[in-house]
Amino acid sequence: MAEATPVLQYFLFLLSLYLVIANGVHSYDRKTFNLQRKQQHGTPPGCRLPVSRRERGAIILEMKERGQYLEKKADWLEKQLALDAHHVRSIQNHILKKAPSQISDAMETQVPLTSGIKFQTLNYIVTMGLGSQNMTVIVDTGSDLTWVQCEPCQSCYNQKGPLFKSSTSPSFQSILCNSTTCQSLQLTTGNSGACDSSPSNCSYVVNYGDGSFTSGELGIEKLSFGGVSVSNFVFGCGRNNKGLFGGASGIMGLGRSDLSIISQTNATFGGVFSYCLPSTQAGASGSLVMGNQSGIFKNVTPIAYTRMVPNVQLSNFYILNLTGIDVGGVPVQASSFGNGGVILDSGTVISRLAPSVYKAVKAKLLEQFSGFPSAPGFSILDTCFNLTGYEEVSIPAIRMHFEGNAEMNVDAAGIFYLVKQDASQVCLALASLSDEYEMGIIGNYQQRNQRVIYDAKLSMVGFAGEPCSFS
Repeated sequence: MAEATPVLQYFLFLLSLYLVIANGVHSYDRKTFNLQRKQQHGTPPGCRLPVSRRERGAIILEMKERGQYLEKKADWLEKQLALDAHHVRSIQNHILKKAPSQISDAMETQVPLTSGIKFQTLNYIVTMGLGSQNMTVIVDTGSDLTWVQCEPCQSCYNQKGPLFKSSTSPSFQSILCNSTTCQSLQLTTGNSGACDSSPSNCSYVVNYGDGSFTSGELGIEKLSFGGVSVSNFVFGCGRNNKGLFGGASGIMGLGRSDLSIISQTNATFGGVFSYCLPSTQAGASGSLVMGNQSGIFKNVTPIAYTRMVPNVQLSNFYILNLTGIDVGGVPVQASSFGNGGVILDSGTVISRLAPSVYKAVKAKLLEQFSGFPSAPGFSILDTCFNLTGYEEVSIPAIRMHFEGNAEMNVDAAGIFYLVKQDASQVCLALASLSDEYEMGIIGNYQQRNQRVIYDAKLSMVGFAGEPCSFS
């Protein structure tokens, strides 16, 4: 028999690798990453605006992928990842500045939560009611003040949909600058409430540290999710806004300060909320649930809880103790685990790990995902492959461990990012921090297809696997 050519040898190697993986003859925990992208016909579900529906006493807000509308996806994605890097830098700057020199009969509501790609953002969006108007806002657990762009606007970015019209809302009230609510701005935004051109109104400014900002006046309005309303909700009426907000109306602040939406609705929802972020598949839909309504969850694994790490200087963030990471079922060895905690943030896209942890995770993945050609790095993503011609590949599973035996199994959709549609550039969807002393961040890309439960009353966060539903 003639000796096999190098090309044939490489083909036989890949074939044997596939057969080994397909038959499970290995010691690694793996997931299937689907590379196939089908052409959409007609009007796909992703073209619809987010809607809400009632289910078993809860309001469901959907989240849908809208990537099929993007032109020049790679260029747009590179810009978004650069903005994500600015967002992470603003969080680290905030941390540096902060470093030291009973509810009964709570209601539940579930609202649709969708991908914000159609709104030119890699974050997730929901639609909420302010007065009689619907506003589409970015869901951000790393922000506290909820704000929207308002008319008349001195300088506003382009958003999809009309601006909020406070002058035509009979339930809108301005907040006085000498009120205790106005003075509480210092803790929420880092800026004291002020009396500027209108001495009777409370002016606010929120600088996000990356050049993004919003400024305007605080107001009170009726907030609604589906059929559930909350009166006297304090929010920012933005008159001058600029930054990485895409075409959304503003930000929904799900942080932990007194002015966050969680604190303000505590009497109604008991300080508990959760979400399931959908994958990038067209038509995938997730939900934001306000209140402790575990009966409507569709989790396929039990909920496991871990405590929030107390931090007086960073009390508005959700901080957890990351105790370890498995890659393909093999524990990663790094000295940074358990040092200072990590921030769980829906407003960050790509998770950032301490350099030593990222290096160890990357090394384990490359050990277990071999035989594929490498590809150039992309923006903040430095570990990429050329998977042209494959409809699906088997990749090592990634599992994050938290204090108290809680685990977050990263979905296959959160491990690799398909930069190019022909799969010639597929990258590990994780990035390294600049320094060991910086605090890690678990972003929304790694939280997909999970039910993540935040209980501010008990200072706990829970995780459970839950494939987000399809419409």
